Amino acid sequence: MEFKPKAIFLDMDGTILNHQNKVSIRTKEVIDELRKQGIFVFIATGRSYDEIEAVVPAGFQVDGVVSSNGMLGNVGDEVVFKELLPLELVDLLIKKAREYQLYYEVFPYGSPRFTLKQDQTYMENEIRDPKPEGVGINEWLSRKEAVPELIEWKDQIDGKEFSKFYFFARTKEHINSWKQELERIQNDIDFTMSVSSEYNVEVMAPNVTKATGIQHMLQYFHLSENEMMAIGDSDNDLPMLKLAHFAVAMKNAPDFIKTAADDVTEFTCDEDGVYYYLKSKFDL
Repeated sequence: MEFKPKAIFLDMDGTILNHQNKVSIRTKEVIDELRKQGIFVFIATGRSYDEIEAVVPAGFQVDGVVSSNGMLGNVGDEVVFKELLPLELVDLLIKKAREYQLYYEVFPYGSPRFTLKQDQTYMENEIRDPKPEGVGINEWLSRKEAVPELIEWKDQIDGKEFSKFYFFARTKEHINSWKQELERIQNDIDFTMSVSSEYNVEVMAPNVTKATGIQHMLQYFHLSENEMMAIGDSDNDLPMLKLAHFAVAMKNAPDFIKTAADDVTEFTCDEDGVYYYLKSKFDL
């Protein structure tokens, strides 16, 4: 390829993560090779920072991480930037989600995600088998793991600093009605919404996207958008892909994402698409 980026930003789910929620050893190795060549490699994910370690291989390293759809930026243990959801919004959205009987997870900084105990019964019902047709296997597996193992069930809201909400529904009709409610709430309280599948929606602080988080990270490393490549696969990657000088969509991405990109990988996330793409384009 003619364009040689100084920085590469990689999405996780559907990009470097396969549908079993794992990053392959080969993907780790190609990232290592790029960094040895002096190319900065970053993660830009909707996942919270604390979720990343469990899905990457041992020894996995990047130069920085933009997590929670642009809410938090880390370089090693250093926090480069951090955005906050107001407590009043957290309280309101939990109450409204309960009215809609909608699955939710709240992500505080520095502690595990939580849901209130009074909502546990209907939450567990939302992830009953069988998997609804249309829901991606990776998202379904994440929910099946979260409820018994990862969520802390609390009596009341705990903490003061929150990074995001994750909402999920078994049907498009349910999640779409919730999105309409969120739009009504936005008339009174400003926040950003982002989706990564047709069955979820996430809420972040106002005017926050992966692109705003990436801009903070680029500034920290004295880099520019004209020096970056980005690879992604879904709606919440669009701001990142539009920001990048060279945007790449995964083969498994929907057509509207591919249309927004400069190139498309030859292989899917389940076929190590990022590994093969980077290896061929950089002659590794």
